[in-house]
Amino acid sequence: MRLAPQPSALVIVVALLLCTEAITSPLLSSGCPDRCVCDEQLVVQCAGQHLSSFPADLPLATRQLIISNNLIAELPPLALNYLSDLVYLDCSNNSLTEISQSTFGNLRKLAYLDLSFNSLARIEDRTFVPLDSLVMLRMTDNPFLSEIHQDAFAENLALQVLDVSRNNLTVLNISTLISLPALRSVGLSGNPWSCECGSEELCLVLWHHVSHPNEGQTVCGSPDNLEGRRLGEVGLELRTLCHHTLGSWDYLFFVIIGFVIFAAGTVLAWVMGVIMVLYERYIKKEDEQLELDDEEEVATESGRPTRARSDHENVFFKVSKLAVVLAVTRP
Repeated sequence: MRLAPQPSALVIVVALLLCTEAITSPLLSSGCPDRCVCDEQLVVQCAGQHLSSFPADLPLATRQLIISNNLIAELPPLALNYLSDLVYLDCSNNSLTEISQSTFGNLRKLAYLDLSFNSLARIEDRTFVPLDSLVMLRMTDNPFLSEIHQDAFAENLALQVLDVSRNNLTVLNISTLISLPALRSVGLSGNPWSCECGSEELCLVLWHHVSHPNEGQTVCGSPDNLEGRRLGEVGLELRTLCHHTLGSWDYLFFVIIGFVIFAAGTVLAWVMGVIMVLYERYIKKEDEQLELDDEEEVATESGRPTRARSDHENVFFKVSKLAVVLAVTRP
């Protein structure tokens, strides 16, 4: 009979250590955290218990976790991502200052997330990408929240409700929000929106694609002449102000510019033509001079007189002939 291979001593020690850690680690415990209440429906209720840190000893099968109204300043990714079956997470009214993509790295089933009444200052790029099933996200009443990256919700295709009311937002790029197929409601009221050309898309496009409760409270915070006006009303004015129409002086300017360009092109073409003609004449003259030099060189090598010498002899012959004629005819 063939015996099964025996594990080495090192493998046995490692296995024992892992088993011991699994039994004693609070992250893998199936109990209920201190000052929290756990029921048979896999709901862990830790609200209002003055917790200063994320609760330990959470059951792995937790479906709903409520830690609102505490003093928690951080959501530890290691502890939170063990809760892979988590569907509902309420972190409202705590002291959270930042979150990142790693915070929710393993919460694929999370559908409801509440981060309201915290101290968040900025939402980074792709923060909520791991949350494939996220349907409702609330981030209201964060007085320091002034920036949300345009791609923060780019992968949340199941998102239906987004509420960022009563923060410190002045601008919001909604290009990715418009592309979300399931989005039905966006809360924007209570922010000091800047109603300038950069917010034209926010004022126009968003109201046509997404329902928005409390529209009356979604007003401009700046500039001064538009303060208190509803964004929906300002959108048409921004379209007119930010896209100026052409006037008579604009058309006259275009005519003058066109004439100047035409005249400059004509002058340039004439100058180029003159230069080409002069260049061709120069090349032709050089070629003729080279041919003459070649003929003189050939004549010299063959012993024949050059053209210049032959012309001189012709002149001398004519003068001599004229002298003889004058001598013969002289009385």
